[in-house]
Amino acid sequence: MQEEITQRTVSLSVEAGKMTADLLQKAVKKVLEEMQKKPSQRTLRQGKQTLHQLKQHGASLTNIEITEQNIKAFSVVAKKYDIDYALKKDPTTEPPHYYVFFKAKDKDQLQPAFKEFTAMTLDREKRPSIRERLAEAKRECGERKPPDRAQQKKPPEHDL
Repeated sequence: MQEEITQRTVSLSVEAGKMTADLLQKAVKKVLEEMQKKPSQRTLRQGKQTLHQLKQHGASLTNIEITEQNIKAFSVVAKKYDIDYALKKDPTTEPPHYYVFFKAKDKDQLQPAFKEFTAMTLDREKRPSIRERLAEAKRECGERKPPDRAQQKKPPEHDL
């Protein structure tokens, strides 16, 4: 990384009859202003991105397979841990498989993220579904004895 920074150079060409220090200073200021006006064309993205954008980071990539139901849950955890990743769908399989590509150097960040992700998915699987909870509530309501209408209080009558 340090070598990349030290090897970056800026080329500047100025046509002048006589090059003075003042002229060179004005030219360098103008170049710096232009560089600040337009952002770098090669800005590296963060978070979810395309595979091509992830390759531009220059790091080696690794991947894992993930199911379609877990994509959103993984995205939430990856965003929390600032992981750069790309999703790729493999349409040749039925049902389609999804692959998550990430930089190999992010493995240290990924371990706690995957622990949280797997814990979240396991908790979701252990919880009863809404339909099961609704069926259970219906059963409980059916077992209860309906209240006797004669014992209920009548609301007070108001004169208008």
